[in-house]
Amino acid sequence: MSERQAKPPLTLLLASPRGFCAGVDRAIQIVELTLEKFGPPVYVRHEIVHNRYVVEELERKGAVFVEELDEVPAGARVIFSAHGVPKSVPADAQSRDLFYLDATCPLVSKVHVEAERLHARGLEILLIGHAGHPEVIGTMGQLPEGAVKLIETDADAERLEPQDPEKLAFVTQTTLSVDDTSEIVATLRRRFPAIAGPHKEDICYATTNRQEAVKSIAPRADAMLVIGAPNSSNSMRLVEVAERAGCAYAALVQRASDIDWTALGDPASVGLTAGASAPDVLVDEVIDAFRERFDVTVEEVPVRRESVQFKLPRALAV
Repeated sequence: MSERQAKPPLTLLLASPRGFCAGVDRAIQIVELTLEKFGPPVYVRHEIVHNRYVVEELERKGAVFVEELDEVPAGARVIFSAHGVPKSVPADAQSRDLFYLDATCPLVSKVHVEAERLHARGLEILLIGHAGHPEVIGTMGQLPEGAVKLIETDADAERLEPQDPEKLAFVTQTTLSVDDTSEIVATLRRRFPAIAGPHKEDICYATTNRQEAVKSIAPRADAMLVIGAPNSSNSMRLVEVAERAGCAYAALVQRASDIDWTALGDPASVGLTAGASAPDVLVDEVIDAFRERFDVTVEEVPVRRESVQFKLPRALAV
């Protein structure tokens, strides 16, 4: 019997779309082009995107990642991450004579503008999101301290006591579970019919599409693996979506070496996707790991076609 015949058959259901979104792609390009144009070192405040592989590749090219601006030498070049920053951060950069580029995803910037617009109308702002996430910190930091109230769960929405129920508005983090957020928004609208919301859905197209792709695969899969980082909100949501959609086993892995083959068991089909900050090379790595153990058939499952592109900052435009 040949080695190939000895391997058990397995169908890998490959979600499409998966992996990098336009905002992540733009942020990485900003770091790479800044390094090409000005040379290293280029400082980056926080992880440019939530993926260690990406961060380590950029470090190899000369990027230096820091947590706060006081770690950046005066006069140096610094880039703000794709998740967005409070207004105090660019103000601090200017005061220290730092040349800075903002890699905030344009869809996150849209939420910032929306929050400011609603606040200017005299409305109390609710932000649906996860405490401590960089995007939430950045969005809350667009307005004066105390002007934004964080809503994390449906229970938070149920017990909310606003200053004036007739002067209330909400915005959301861009990487949330579509279903969870819909539940929270429904509760807010039931309790406060006058509440104002964003002109267009705040949860970004990439988050929505990747969750839809997982929903289409999960009922067919014995297991689902999501390639992404544990601090990546959109990746963690994909695991939850898979579980809710009926997949008996769903797990997050950063690399092929993280796969728990014992927990995976003897599946006939495995769903595979990647969060919006995970590169294709990691997907290929996981597929290769399965091929070492199984006779793999890869079936791509397309749900949406993505063609979104975002412009680079003028200082880097080519």
